[in-house]
This record gives sequence, C-alpha cells and structure tokens, in this order.
Amino acid sequence: MIQTAADLAELSARIQGAPWVSVDTEADSLHAYPEKLCLLQIAIPDGAYLVDPLADVHLEPVWEAFDRHELIFHAADYDLHLLSKGHNFRPTAIFDTMWAARLVGDEKFGLNDVLTKYLGLTLEKGAQKADWGKRPLTPRMIEYALNDVRYLFELREKLTARLKELGRLEWHQQTCAKLIEEGSRHEPADPQTVWRTKGHDLLDETGLAVLRELWHWREKDALRTGRPPFFILKHETLSAIATAAAAGGIRAVKLPHFLTPTRREGVLDAVERGLAVPENERPRHIRVRSRRMTRQELDDADVLKERRDKRAKELAIDPTIIAARGTLFSLARKDSDEWGQLLPWQRDLLRD
Repeated sequence: MIQTAADLAELSARIQGAPWVSVDTEADSLHAYPEKLCLLQIAIPDGAYLVDPLADVHLEPVWEAFDRHELIFHAADYDLHLLSKGHNFRPTAIFDTMWAARLVGDEKFGLNDVLTKYLGLTLEKGAQKADWGKRPLTPRMIEYALNDVRYLFELREKLTARLKELGRLEWHQQTCAKLIEEGSRHEPADPQTVWRTKGHDLLDETGLAVLRELWHWREKDALRTGRPPFFILKHETLSAIATAAAAGGIRAVKLPHFLTPTRREGVLDAVERGLAVPENERPRHIRVRSRRMTRQELDDADVLKERRDKRAKELAIDPTIIAARGTLFSLARKDSDEWGQLLPWQRDLLRD
C-alpha cells in the first residue's frame, strides 16, 4: 500500500516509464457521505499497486504520470466521474475493456465474464460491497482490489485484436472519448426536482411541502454524520411521513423506532416547517408537456428501429448500443441536435 510521498514519487516515476497502465478505483458510497475516493489500484508491467488516497499524501505526481498514457479501465464511467469530481483529473485517453467487449458482440460484459471468456480466469468477488474507507484493509480486500487491474492489459490485447478484426477499433475510440467527456461533466442538481423522491407524485401540495423539508433535513443530517441519506431514512419513508402529515397533521406522523432522539426531533421540526409553508408558496407537481407524435413521426421511428435492428443483427451486437428506443423517437421528431448527440459510427449505421 502506497501511503507516503516518497513511495508515491517512486511509483509515479515507474508509471511514467511504463509502456501501459491499468487503473481502477474503490469508493465508500455505501458507507459514507459524500462519497470519496478510498483506493486507487494501478497495474504496470512490473506489478500491481494500491495507492491510499486517505493517507496524508498529495496525488498530483500520479495524475501527471497518468497524463502520458492511455489508461486501461473496465467500465470506466464511474471511475472517471469519481476522479474528476474529487480530484479534478481528466485522462488524455482511455481503453475501456467493458465497451470493447460490448462492441465485439459479447452479451455478458462484466469483468469476470470477459476474463473467463478471453483469459480463462475467474476472480473471487466477495469484497465487492466492503467498506473501503476502513483501515487496515483485510488480505481479502487487498487481493480483490489488485485483481481488478492485474489482467486488464492482457484483456485489452485480446479485445483490441478482435476490434481490429471486425473493423470496429474506431468505434471504440469514439466511445472512449465520449466517456472521458461525460465523466468530466458535472451538472448541478436542480433545486426544484432533487428532493422529489420516490412516491412524490402521489402527494398533494401540502405533502410536497413536507417532503421537501424532510429531504433537506435528511441531506443536512447525512453531511453532518457522514452517513448515506438512505441509511438515515429511505425515500419511501420520507414519502410516507409526508403523506401522513398532509392528511392528519403532525399528530398523525409515526416515526420509525430506530431514530435517535436528535433525529426524531429533526424530523418533526421538518414536518412542522413543511405544514407551515403558505399555500401560495407550496411546490406544485411538475407537468411534463410533450406533444403527441404525428403518424409520420411514428412511421419514421419504426423505419429507424427496423434499420437499427437489421444492422445490429448483421453485426451481432446489442441494438441499444447503436441507439436506445428513446433516441429513435427523438430522431423521428427531429429534436434539436439529436443526431449530433450520436457518435459518428452510430450515425453511419442509422443512415439509409
């Protein structure tokens, strides 16, 4: 485990001179709030290493070393989001083995699935939901984490050969470039919708006002205690409390028995604030206005679907990676820049 500046500098120098680098991350989203990077797994030709982001060490040398490489990931989207949001790191180039497997037509594309198919390996995955924020890591957690990067280079070589054979390497490069772009994009939460949890659509305006206050209380409590919001109260529980309060006032609210006295008080205060919101300031249901598609647009969508499915069958790939059903409808409606949202290889397959 790399936990000192000296060890990190030495590893970074090795990374800079390495012909290839594979990377994975572990976060603590199931055990802490907000989530943070808890472990950085790195493999280069001379071995696999674990870097401890929770140690008192700056990671800039690693990011600088990474900039010189095409980084190998498996299912990179979450990793890229975590590295960008928490450490402002955006890779220059990546090779995603999961997307490579999908583009060559593999129906099963989990890491174990593709390792078994291409390398004859099966990994033990028991530590998948472990608390990666705890120290020290157990031997089982260490082995699990290292296995996530040890074999990615060999896997990349196998999949690259297959992509070239099928003439789809350019497809993969376009897909990986889009993953980098999307992983670096962080849209702020909409304050009008972020609190509308499961069950909000069944509430009246009073219930919505209570739910909004409950959600904000829970968010503050999660940040105060470092616990994920769903560990404090589930979405369904928030909606149930809001329903009861709207129907019978605060006396009708029944709180879960496991709440601490401080949290019970916080919930009841939130309910009271919600009930006290003036009628003209209560939130309303958001009505999504979508026009009915014309017969011609529906026919055009059918033509696109038929064309997509035919091409997917010819190529032996999942049709949805060419275009999802909703995308076909948007294309048929000629929604603004919908064609521009597709990758060039996807556009080519959908054109007549």
